[in-house]
Amino acid sequence: MMSLVTPPRPNGPLFAEVDMGGDASSATTVRATVVQASTVFYDTPATLDKAERLLGEAAEYGSQLVVFPEAFVGGYPRGSNFGVTIGNRSDKGKEQFRKYHASAINVPGPEVERLAAMAGKYKVYLVMGVIERDGYTLYCTVLFFDSQGRFLGKHRKIMPTALERIIWGFGDGSTIPIFETPIGKIGAAICWENRMPLLRTAMYAKGIEIYCAPTADFRDVWQASMTHIALEGGCFVLSANQFCRRADYPPSPEYMFYGTEDELTPDSVVCAGGSVIISPSGAILAGPHYEGEALISANLDLGEIARAKFDFDVVGHYSRPEVLSLIVRDDPAKPVTFTSASEENEDHQPKFSHKVTH
Repeated sequence: MMSLVTPPRPNGPLFAEVDMGGDASSATTVRATVVQASTVFYDTPATLDKAERLLGEAAEYGSQLVVFPEAFVGGYPRGSNFGVTIGNRSDKGKEQFRKYHASAINVPGPEVERLAAMAGKYKVYLVMGVIERDGYTLYCTVLFFDSQGRFLGKHRKIMPTALERIIWGFGDGSTIPIFETPIGKIGAAICWENRMPLLRTAMYAKGIEIYCAPTADFRDVWQASMTHIALEGGCFVLSANQFCRRADYPPSPEYMFYGTEDELTPDSVVCAGGSVIISPSGAILAGPHYEGEALISANLDLGEIARAKFDFDVVGHYSRPEVLSLIVRDDPAKPVTFTSASEENEDHQPKFSHKVTH
């Protein structure tokens, strides 16, 4: 049975952990938490402060791996249209983009250094959804950190959904890493790119074991996608979403939920969460949770991966490469390349202690 830890004490945790329990005595067991919480919109320093509090609470519960939602740092601009119609972009929308751009972070940069320090302080592996600023283009990105406080790398969302494409750039095949760590092989896909079968297949081919799926989709049908991925990939799936009320965003007219603003009150739920942890056999280990902000945790028995792969290994004994195969173009796609800079970069590539599959 799912249980709730005792409600927070005054000056204690922000909110309770939702826990499915399980046997944590095995050497192959990993304690994992998905964070369901809202951004402090347009206030990146305050968002980082909140992230640190939540990370510390998850560590107190024994978590070794903590996954945050899509765009937690920088914010998911739900309900916005940035003043865009076909053939026109309004001055107000351009100013909104300026403010959103200012809330994003450089990678690498001081905010990345702070996140790395958090991971090291609490001795956890950290998977964090951010809005990355690269010049004047923004990307929806996931950052990975190890428990020693090292930044491992990033994944940029390769296909923003619908109107997201007016504010976010497109990632390429060079940022689909799987990190081989002492707690398992970790990677991520963001929101609806999880519905892209070729992307998933590329991740399976790299051996992903703990599949992180930060999202902004709180619909019931999202749970079906997460269960399917767990079964298809023979991997654990950890999906983290924000829980937000209208009051978590700036008030009107500074920030507008176009088409629904008049129907909303400050307490209206605009993103209901649904964060969940699913085993390689398709069993729900924790969640989905729709009742507010929470730390949603479970013990991952890594032996379950081999048991699931015995039934179905999508890029192994259940593949037919002589009939169906996939080519992944994983070189960086750059609009401009300077040969002298490329040669210099080859001599100054960062060295990480973790094996990365590219």
